[in-house]
Amino acid sequence: MILQTMALPLSCFLFFLALQSHNSVAQTHSNITLGSFLKANNDNTSWISPSGDFAFGFQQIEDKGFLLAVWFDKIPEKTIVWSANQGNLVQKGSIIQLTKDGQFLLNDPKGQKKWSATFVGSLYYAAMLDTGNFVLASQDSVNLWETFDNPTDTILPTQTLSLGAHLVARFSETNYSNGRFLFAMQGDGNLVLYTTSFLGDQAAYWSTETEGIGFQVVFNQSGYIYLKAKNTTILNYLSDAAPPSNFYQRAILKHDGVFRHYVYPKPSGSGASRWPAAWSTVSLIPENICLSTPSSGGRGICGLNSYCSLGSDQSPTCQCPPGYTIIDPHDERSGCRPIFISQSCEGPSQDADLFDLMEMPNTRWPGDGHDYAHYYKVTEDWCRGICLRDCLCTVAVFEDGNCWMKKFPFSNGRLDDSLGGKTLIKILKDNSTLQGVNSKNNDDSTLIITGAVLLGGSAFINIVLLLATSLTYFYFKNRRSKVLHQQRVTLGMNLQSFSYKELEHATCGFKEEIDHGAFATVYKGELPNERGNFVAVKNLEKFVKEGEKEFETEVLAIGRTNHKNLVQLLGFCNEGHHRLLVYKLMSNRSLANFLFGNPWLDWCTRVQIAFGVSRGLCYLHEECSTQIIHCNIKPQNILLDDLFNAKISDFGLAKLLSADQTRTTTGIRGTKGYVAPEWFKNMPITAKVDVYSFGILLLELLFCRKSLEAESNDENMVILAEWAYDCYIDRRLDLLLQNDEAAMHDMKRLERFVMVAIWCIQEDPSLRPPMRKVTQMLEGAVEVPAPPDPSSYISSI
Repeated sequence: MILQTMALPLSCFLFFLALQSHNSVAQTHSNITLGSFLKANNDNTSWISPSGDFAFGFQQIEDKGFLLAVWFDKIPEKTIVWSANQGNLVQKGSIIQLTKDGQFLLNDPKGQKKWSATFVGSLYYAAMLDTGNFVLASQDSVNLWETFDNPTDTILPTQTLSLGAHLVARFSETNYSNGRFLFAMQGDGNLVLYTTSFLGDQAAYWSTETEGIGFQVVFNQSGYIYLKAKNTTILNYLSDAAPPSNFYQRAILKHDGVFRHYVYPKPSGSGASRWPAAWSTVSLIPENICLSTPSSGGRGICGLNSYCSLGSDQSPTCQCPPGYTIIDPHDERSGCRPIFISQSCEGPSQDADLFDLMEMPNTRWPGDGHDYAHYYKVTEDWCRGICLRDCLCTVAVFEDGNCWMKKFPFSNGRLDDSLGGKTLIKILKDNSTLQGVNSKNNDDSTLIITGAVLLGGSAFINIVLLLATSLTYFYFKNRRSKVLHQQRVTLGMNLQSFSYKELEHATCGFKEEIDHGAFATVYKGELPNERGNFVAVKNLEKFVKEGEKEFETEVLAIGRTNHKNLVQLLGFCNEGHHRLLVYKLMSNRSLANFLFGNPWLDWCTRVQIAFGVSRGLCYLHEECSTQIIHCNIKPQNILLDDLFNAKISDFGLAKLLSADQTRTTTGIRGTKGYVAPEWFKNMPITAKVDVYSFGILLLELLFCRKSLEAESNDENMVILAEWAYDCYIDRRLDLLLQNDEAAMHDMKRLERFVMVAIWCIQEDPSLRPPMRKVTQMLEGAVEVPAPPDPSSYISSI
């Protein structure tokens, strides 16, 4: 970005305004003395600034919990400008207090610490100032700690951001935990907006390009927001449209990645009637974030297979292309998934006639790792034809004789009139064909009845009509057969559809039970004509009957997976009320059989199992055509082959279980001790729930101890994660090892693995690394930073 050169008189004027820092603003306030406290309840008790403009206290966020925050108190919106505890909500009855021994603590109703202000010096009082700054001060009125020095996503007039300071966007409009965007006043002087990709890495999408000269972001009382150098020269304006003095102001890094300067007319302000009684935008950076974010690596605004467009207020929205639907209806940025079976890469190329290409003008999915072909000087018809015949092509972009082809998934989509050209999305011509296969299509009986009715006419006409009816019947029969064949071989898989009698015979009448859970029983079997090749037949006993239409599609999606650390799905049965899955049998059964018994698995084997499980999860989360979230990672679902290689089982089938049954088991999917805190907080469920479960499993692998274990001769439960963190802090991980000499001699690796596990079990999902980074950290390819204390959640289980 080119630096702006300012005229001398205006620079001098603004420099004078900039000198009015928040430290010099004079105001009176009522001191909040030691021993004072606020309790989270429904009456919104708070500490108010002298003018009444701002309040500090607990705000109830819908019906999800309470947020410790600072907000504008005189306007109906009660707009929050700062929050504690990384934006995490607390329960009703939680307390924030200035203790008599000089601490500022947030405790839950059980008295467990959730958050505290860190400062040096003796705390004497607190105060909510009219600037919106909440301060903790010493007896001689020196600020020991203040919200202005610890911003979240918002800055206010008189507030500054010095080198190293940053704002972090919230996750969503009503979820105040950390999101994907960062506004950073870097130590090198450059002011940068970053986006975090869905894989966890960062990339800049806006910058002042002021390395070596930038010094401080200033939001002065007049409403100008600018970057200045150390010699006070103004280098760059973020907002130079200052409103009159009778307006409230704030600047926020929104959850959508846009930095906006807002104004709101004060209730009694004269001349404010020309503005609506709501927050209005006076400036924003960048002007079009859909086009500004990086074009590769999943760093765009929206999730995979979706695209970004600007609304009337310049806010980005995420939408799905034709033939696709949103993955999580509660999170428009979760990405989209196809509602049809993808084109087969096996069998005859005539399968192409089942598909068509839908036009999307002025839409692009820019070049990234999923571009695999580029043709020059071709016609649109040629581009369409080559994409339809190519089973890998899911999107073709055509412009000015150029044809780019992309495979699934595609990322960083954007729609804008300035783009030109068009995108061609491959979809199934008649999606009802697949639906007909799944619902057994009553077309057969309809056609037969129609033919029978027609037999009441003349013999000749009846014969002609009967022939036409028969031909029509066999046409649809053949078409459905073709689509069903396409389902069987989709993307190179070879799943076999078994009848119930076949599986009953293979298991000798379901005689040898090898495992039993809350939702299914697993039996040992042997397929005919494959003597010696034993299988595990899983009978889903708690299957939701209303889900028949999605059963085969879901199984086929899982059947596409192909990874050495996943149990191989061989086939299934979808007959009447019977739902069974057929897997390759693992000779050593589950990890649970070896992890907590005696003898234990040796240290080297446990390390290799950790690698295997992390790689398998990374594949499910990031490398499948459709992301699969396991939802129940635990030792019982990690199977071991004859060489003790780890194989994840039961992946992706959580949604097939009975909703009534899950409600009777605490209303969550998963197993006690392994479930992520999101399940308890009504937050969006993402792949990070698997990361949490893996962290717990990793600790169990390292120490051969259960995540929840009763103490000897005591009903109290020992929480392994809490114990492991304490031992890590005290440098005494050896206390957790049970005479394991091999692990004792590999303490450097052990400590690294424990640090990775602690990162995985952080309460805030945004703090947990994605599985790709987890794998890299375990393997030593990426440095593992010191993890924070995860006990804020562990203590409340």
